[in-house]
Amino acid sequence: MGLLSKDDSRPERTQAEKKLVRKLDLFIMTYCCAAYFFNYLDRQSFANAYVSGLREDLGLVANEYSILLSMWTAGSVVGGIPHSLIIQKVAPRIWLPLTLVLWSGVTMCLAACTNFSGLCAARFFQGFLEASVYGGSMYVFGSWYTPSELSKRAAIFTAVGQVGSLFSGLMMTAMNKSLHGNAGLTGYQWVFIINGLMGIPFAIFGFLFFPDLPETTKVSYLTKEEIQLAHDRLGPRKENSHSIHWKTLIPRVLKTPHIYLMASLSVISGMLEAFAFQGMFLLWMKYNKKRFSQTAITTYPLGIQAVAIVSQIGAGMFIDRTGQRLPMVVFAAVIQLVTAILLLQPHLSDGGVFTAHYLSGTSFIVNPVMYGWANSILQRTGDDAVRSVTLYTMALSGQTLYTFWGIVMYPATDVPYWKKGAITMVVVCFAYVAIGYAVQRLDNKTKPITSDVTDEEASEEVVLENQTTKVG
Repeated sequence: MGLLSKDDSRPERTQAEKKLVRKLDLFIMTYCCAAYFFNYLDRQSFANAYVSGLREDLGLVANEYSILLSMWTAGSVVGGIPHSLIIQKVAPRIWLPLTLVLWSGVTMCLAACTNFSGLCAARFFQGFLEASVYGGSMYVFGSWYTPSELSKRAAIFTAVGQVGSLFSGLMMTAMNKSLHGNAGLTGYQWVFIINGLMGIPFAIFGFLFFPDLPETTKVSYLTKEEIQLAHDRLGPRKENSHSIHWKTLIPRVLKTPHIYLMASLSVISGMLEAFAFQGMFLLWMKYNKKRFSQTAITTYPLGIQAVAIVSQIGAGMFIDRTGQRLPMVVFAAVIQLVTAILLLQPHLSDGGVFTAHYLSGTSFIVNPVMYGWANSILQRTGDDAVRSVTLYTMALSGQTLYTFWGIVMYPATDVPYWKKGAITMVVVCFAYVAIGYAVQRLDNKTKPITSDVTDEEASEEVVLENQTTKVG
């Protein structure tokens, strides 16, 4: 437990810990961020393809766009729990890159789809395979990083997804100008193909260099001392930490409040992201295509991702530095409340619409808040399988919401005025603050389990160090 101390009188340990974290960032963050970049690139490319000719080419009508979004979500929901169990028995170094290769292949197949049913099937399997990346990455983060390191890295990881969205819009614009019509393919078909090909090299990087978990890693770039330090930083694991036998796992998961509170936090967080997540600004731009060029339609919405990137990283840094999450919960809720009030105005000016949707990008603050929080609390259980199932359940809970939430509250047919969605958002803002306080109570209740060092332990550690000094 003493290894968690940042005591300046032991600079050799502090430097060793810093060196370990730099290595973890180089290999874990590089792979996970790249995988999530392509995950978001693929998702946003579909939305951009829809407004760049896909709808007309395939004759999509009414709410078929919302249904296609929900098909991806349904695949993600179905895949969540299987991924959480598989990753306990198959090394993350194998499973996570393998799913990246497979979903890259499905993304390329989107270019060959010629009807609505084919798109539905491809979107479902794409969602199923991509479900591995978010929960899996958060699980690996919680296996190596301490609570004071988690939120900033969760923020950077999620923000990279927003970079993928930014890049997607720019890429769609470039492909429409440069490759449209080449080899008989449209610009958006080329985007699907190129997106898929770009993910393969990073999957190979993952196969070769991803470190798995502290108790199973065999990578050459970590010394035995660094692996031991990684163990000591996070405390002991339970003996059956990776057991997934249903007779023991189900009680371990369901007999504590963790999964219920965390899943509820995820669902309400998903509701808070609705304005940005549903691509409503993109649909509004498309609706007003007589006033905006095609380039404007695919590039102006990128401002939402820019706001999301800055706000997430800022929130993650604040949380890691202060250890306080509730201020960010309240901040995210207040900004979404302002957004909802603006969008409730039926004749809002263009400037007001732009402002409202750009502000909605701050809703992505929920990601470093809830996943940093969840990992910090779940680390204290010493049960990796429970942590994995809970993290994946959080991801699939939020995704389950969008199998119907977007269709009911924010259907494409309501463009340009989503009145019922904006009214619902007002209620969601208050619910988000309430669930935040509930999770804070759980955090406070479990903190004594991992209190740093008691007076008795500190005295024993001082005696031990003095004896070691005398022997030296």
